[in-house]
Parts: sequence; C-alpha cells; structure tokens
Amino acid sequence: MSDLGYSNVIPGSGEAPNGTDPNDTFEQDLQDMLRDGPNLTDNASTVQGGGTTHSPSEDNDNFATSQQASHGGGYTPSPGSMYSRGTGYGSQQGSTIPAQGMPGSQRFLENSKSKIDAIKTWSVSTYKCTRQIISEKLGRGSKTVDLQLEAQIEVLRDTQRKYANILRLSRALTNHFYQVVQTQRALGDAFTDLAVKSPELQDEFTYNAETQRNLCKNGETLLGALNFFTSNVNTLCNKTMEDSLITIRQYETARVEYDAYRTDMEALQLQPRDSATVAKVEESKRKYSVHKEKFDKLRGDVAIKLKFLEENKVKVMHKQLLLFHNAISAYFSGNQQALDATLKQFSIKLKPPSENMPSFLESDAHQQ
Repeated sequence: MSDLGYSNVIPGSGEAPNGTDPNDTFEQDLQDMLRDGPNLTDNASTVQGGGTTHSPSEDNDNFATSQQASHGGGYTPSPGSMYSRGTGYGSQQGSTIPAQGMPGSQRFLENSKSKIDAIKTWSVSTYKCTRQIISEKLGRGSKTVDLQLEAQIEVLRDTQRKYANILRLSRALTNHFYQVVQTQRALGDAFTDLAVKSPELQDEFTYNAETQRNLCKNGETLLGALNFFTSNVNTLCNKTMEDSLITIRQYETARVEYDAYRTDMEALQLQPRDSATVAKVEESKRKYSVHKEKFDKLRGDVAIKLKFLEENKVKVMHKQLLLFHNAISAYFSGNQQALDATLKQFSIKLKPPSENMPSFLESDAHQQ
C-alpha cells in the first residue's frame, strides 16, 4: 500500500503502533468509515442525473448526529439555528410570507370577483337587449312607442340633415368668394403697375385699379359676414342639435332595455308558481322598475331638450338669415354704406388684412 502514497500512522502521533501491521490498521479504518457512512443500497434509488437528493430533515438529523458525536453527545441545537429540528432553513420566512400575502390575495380575489360579476351582468343585459331588437325586427316582439315624441325626433333628424346641407353650401360659397377677392387684389396690383409703366394708358389703368381695390375691400367685408353666418350655423347644427341627438340615442337605448326587461318579466309571470319562480319574478320586477325609471327620466329630458332646441333654432336662424340677406344684397348692389351698416348691426369685427399677410422679412426669406 506504500506504493499508493498512503502513510499508515496513528492520528496525532505520526508513528505506527508497536506490534501492529500497517495494512491491518488501514483496513480497519476503512471498514469503520464505510460502516458509519450512508447505506449505498438504500440511496441508490435517489441517484438522478449523476447526483443524489436528500430531504432537509435527513440532512438536519445527520448534521445534528455528527455535531453530537464531535461534542461528546452534549450538543443541543440553538433555537435560532437554521438547521435545528422542525425549523429548517427558510422555515421562518415561509411562516411569515402567507401572513403578509393574505391581504393582497384577498384584494385580488375580490377584484376578480367584482369584474366577473360585472361581465356577467353586462352579458345578460346585452343578450336580452339583442333578443329584443331581433324580435322587434322580425315583428314578434312588442315595442313601446310615444307617437308624438317619435314624430318630433324624426323632424329633428331631418332638420339636421337639411341644415348640414346649408352649412356645406355656405362654406363652398365662402371658399369660392375668397378666391375671387384674392384675384381682384392681384388684378388691382397689376393695373397699378401698368399705370406707372404705360404713360399713354395711365388714366385707364388707374381707374380699373381703383375699381378692383374697392371691390376687394367690399369683398372682405362680405367675407366677414359669410364667415359669421357659417360659424353660427355650424354651432347650431353640429353642437346644439347634436347634443339633443345624443340624449335621444340614450333614450332609445333605455327604451330597448325597458322593453327587454318588461318582456322578461311578463314571460316569468306566465310560468307555474313555485319557490324558484317567485324569486325570479320578484327579481325581474325589481330590474324592470329600475329600467322603467331610467326610461321615463330620459323621455322627459328628450321632450324638454326638443322644446328648447326649437326656440333656440328660431332665434338663431332669424338673426343669421337676416344678416345673410342684407350682406349679399348690399354687396351685389354696390351699396358700401349698407354693407358696413349690416356688419355694425350684428357686431361683426373684421380682421385687418395685414394680420393675414406675412411681414416683408418673411416674404424675402420665402422668396430666397
């Protein structure tokens, strides 16, 4: 065995015992080590992928046994030791994590439950409303109709379509007339330039230049009136009327919900009476009452808005149509004083042409 590099000596002495064969001493030490070590037969099944697995309790027991052996059997694990029995490594952390995480888990579960309930309620309501709409289109379901209110709603929708057409045409007129004014301004500048360069036709070019400048000035005044008219018609059509139509759409949705729950309640009342049916009927009555109250409220809101809208429409359009007529008539008759008086009557202020024109520095930079 000496060829293998082992030195058979007694631990701590560095010498072999007298009268003892070194080979026997080595074999005895090897047998003691194998006997004290783990059973290879029992642990063979735990070998996976070249490694062995041990449970934490077995590791703690082996560690405690070895400590007791090294301390002469008087070793007792401390309560705070991470290897003490019953409180293995991470056991204290594991005991505190559920206590800290419980409120967050409860909130998560409560939020999830509320969302699921909301989705369930929305799904049931959507199914009932869809069924009601389909049954109405097929002529099988009953529909709540207020003939007077429905007629007013149809008149409002038709009025908005016609006012939208007026708005489109007035915008087109304003844009075209703006191009005419710009052409008149350019033509006047061209006449003025030729009046300077053509002495023999100076008087004729000067007269035409003055005429174009006057037409351009009156055209800017008319453009101010047209812009004022277009702005007010746009407000009436796309804001005031649209606000009433939004309320009308809410009313129509509430009407469908009301009819859907009314139909559901009437169907439950026709079923045989038992404990389950009575509970369902009471619940359907409660939901029917809620939707009926909402429907009645929106119906009243629609009636009030339609009344005030009609009054507001008459006042606004009376003023705007008078402005449009006076401005157009004064411009094409060449009455500049009447045109200016029309703008003063309706408190319309024109922007100076210099506000829309770039400065000479900007013009030079653009040309460069």
